[in-house]
Order: sequence, then C-alpha cells, then structure tokens
Amino acid sequence: MITDKLIARINELARKKRTSGLTEAEQKEQKELYAVYLKGIRGQVKGQLSQIRYVGDKKTPLQ
Repeated sequence: MITDKLIARINELARKKRTSGLTEAEQKEQKELYAVYLKGIRGQVKGQLSQIRYVGDKKTPLQ
C-alpha cells in the first residue's frame, strides 16, 4: 500500500543518492521500497482497468 511515509522515504533516499550516495543497506532498502511502490501502482491500474466497460452498438465496428 502506498502511504505518504513510503513516498517520503523513497524521496529521501533518492535525494541522498544524488548528493552523497547510498550505503549497500540503503540501496537494498530503496530497491524494496520501489518494489512496494510499483506493486501498489500496478494494483491501482488493474483496478481502474477492470472497471472499464465498453458500451456501444455491437453491430458497429470499433474505429
């Protein structure tokens, strides 16, 4: 689940990576946080896509 705390930590690590670099432990944490974030985004997209329904005349081809 994507929370404000998760996003804040991801951003914090990204800023540190650009400025002074990350330790191996921080690199691992960043990778894990990205995985959680992407899983959440994929779930949101799948949820939105599952709600889409085509409503139209079945005799008319899609254009």
